[in-house]
Parts: sequence; C-alpha cells; structure tokens
Amino acid sequence: MKILLTSDWYEPVVNGVVTSVRNLKRELEKKGHEVRVLTLSENRDSRKEGDVYYIHSHSAGLVYPNARVTLPVAHPYVQELMDWKPDIVHSQCEFTTFWFARRIAFRTGAPLIHTYHTIYEDYTHYFSPNKAMGAAAARLLSRKVLDQTDAVIAPTKKVKAILERNMVEPAIFTIPTGIDLAPFADGVREKQLRTPVADEAPMLITVGRLAKEKNIEEILELLADARGQQYRYLLVGDGPYREVLEAKVQALGLTDRVTFAGMVSPEQVASYYKKGDIFVCASGSETQGLTYIEALASGLPLVCHKDACLEDVLTDGYNGWQYENAQGFFDGLENLWKSGDSYREASAHAAEQAHIFSAAHFAEQVEHVYRLALWSEKEAEQWNGNSCAAI
Repeated sequence: MKILLTSDWYEPVVNGVVTSVRNLKRELEKKGHEVRVLTLSENRDSRKEGDVYYIHSHSAGLVYPNARVTLPVAHPYVQELMDWKPDIVHSQCEFTTFWFARRIAFRTGAPLIHTYHTIYEDYTHYFSPNKAMGAAAARLLSRKVLDQTDAVIAPTKKVKAILERNMVEPAIFTIPTGIDLAPFADGVREKQLRTPVADEAPMLITVGRLAKEKNIEEILELLADARGQQYRYLLVGDGPYREVLEAKVQALGLTDRVTFAGMVSPEQVASYYKKGDIFVCASGSETQGLTYIEALASGLPLVCHKDACLEDVLTDGYNGWQYENAQGFFDGLENLWKSGDSYREASAHAAEQAHIFSAAHFAEQVEHVYRLALWSEKEAEQWNGNSCAAI
C-alpha cells in the first residue's frame, strides 16, 4: 500500500506523537509498504527530506507550548501527494495537518484514518480561562474532527471510552502505540543484577515533558514527607513548567535529592532509564504514556498514580504498584525495595510486560485497520471497532 502519515510534529521534535509516527513509518516500511510523511516545518521555509514533506509554519506558542500552525491552503507538496494517490491517509493531529489530510483523502478517494493522541480536556489551562468552557470546546472540536474520518485509533481503552462518551461516530479501534524495545535491553540486564541496600534509598525517575498537567508537583510533595527515607529523584526532560518545579524543589528543601537532567536526545533516553531504580508518575492526563512502556522495557518497576490508561500496563504486585494517596505511594516503593528478590522479580515482570507493546505488533494491528477501511462500508461495519481490542 501507499500510505500517507500526517502530523503537526515530526523529527527533530521529541514527543510521544513523533515517536509513534516514526515507529509506525519504520515498521510499515519493513512490511513492504511505501510510506510518506506530511508535517510542519519548524520555521517559515518548506522543504523535503526524502519521503518527509515539511510545510512552512508559524509559532502558536501562545495557545500551546511549541505548537505550530499554517493556513491549510494550496501548497505544491499537497498537490504532489494528491498526484501520488495514496491508498490510505492516516492523520495524527487535529489541527493544521488534519485539514491537509482531509483534503488529500477527499480528492483521492483514500480512507482517512485518525489516531487520537491527546485528551484536550486535560490541557484547558493553555487555551481557556474557564476549565468547564474549555473542556466543552475541546469535546466539540474533537467530535467535529473525528466525525470526518473513516475510522479512529485510540491508544487505550481509557481514550476509547472518552470518545464514545463524546458520541464520536466512526468505528474506534484500541491499538496501543508500540516502541522499539531493543535499545532498552541493557537496562533489563542491569536491573537483574541490582540488589537493594537497606540504608540506600532507590533512585526514582520520571521521563517526559515538564508541564503542569503531568502533576510532578505531587511527587515532589510526597518526597518532602518521605517517612525519613532520603529518596533521590531524577527528572529527565524539559518543558514550560520547569522553572515552577525548580522553585518548588527549593521551597521544599529537596535540592540535594532532586536532579533536573534537562532535554536529552532520543538516542540518549535508554541510558537515562538505566540510572533509575523505580519509575514514578502522578499524571492523570496520559492517553497511553509511552514513557511507562520505555520504563518497563528497561526493567524498571512502576509506582504510578491510579489511572485508567494503566489498565493493560501496570498490575499491582506484579510489575509495580498504583497508588491513590501518600500511604499507597510509600507502600509501593517499600514493597519493591524491601529485598533483592522482590525487586528483581518485579523488574523481570516489567520487561516481560513490555513485549506486548513492540513496534512490530503495533504496526500489524494498524495495518489491519487499513485493510478494513479499504473494504466496503457494509463489510467494515460488522467489525464495529472490536477486532483490535486492547491487549
């Protein structure tokens, strides 16, 4: 098949959407498909890099950090992609490039598939002074966009349930995004040799964008009341909330225990997971959370605030613990760190769980949706989004 992927972000940007698109492109090409990407340039110049088309854009950082937009008007690259006649158009963002994707799909007769990566109701603080009004606007926008597609891919059951509550019309398929597990294998081997020491606190780690919706402040407040344990905490990533978090660390007296590593390249990420002992997260805004999967693939047990997106990722007492309050957070850490056997067992289970999120398996399921979309509407309806239930 000839497959066009569209996204408002692509390399060199580092975020979960880019990771998903990059992995999907690579795995589909391994399966013999011809794949092109249409995205936005990081400046006002358009360019082509092989099979990736970058259209000039402008900053929309006042609406959302690092966001970029352009007017969805005629562009030579859009015409070139129409002439290419893709069999499938698969959009990954709801803004500028979605309208390019819709136009190309309409003109060529290709099915339009869309992956819903972001729960915008959790991001209203960026674009609306009123949370309730912002959430209502976000739901309306999402439904308006998704109802113009032929099928929707949700990364988790949590996202599918939200879209169904919003009465999105197209069939919704639950397909977790996959990652390349190979770079993290060394971390698994190291964790199997790790022996907790009674008087040594574990290194806790969080990887991701430093933003308000990630709720990192909750982790910092918990560490400030850590039952006498001197837990160390490594934050890998950068973002608009970094200065607030740094001030919080100082105010809580945690400067000697919390380290901000800053932004690291995708090639360096695996080496940073190796520095941690337990992955922690308090976010409730994740659609899937690829960093959970990367942590598991590195052999890191998880201690995360309870959230529906963890349903097929984290099993209490198996590869980590979910918590709902301070007591649960510290119990989870202590259960994992109380002995070498308990830690190594949880680490082994973490790595085992990660294998169901391989990039190859991800691409197989997405390819299946493509083939369903190419069937007649009558034949596709019988599946009703259930053929790719979440694993």
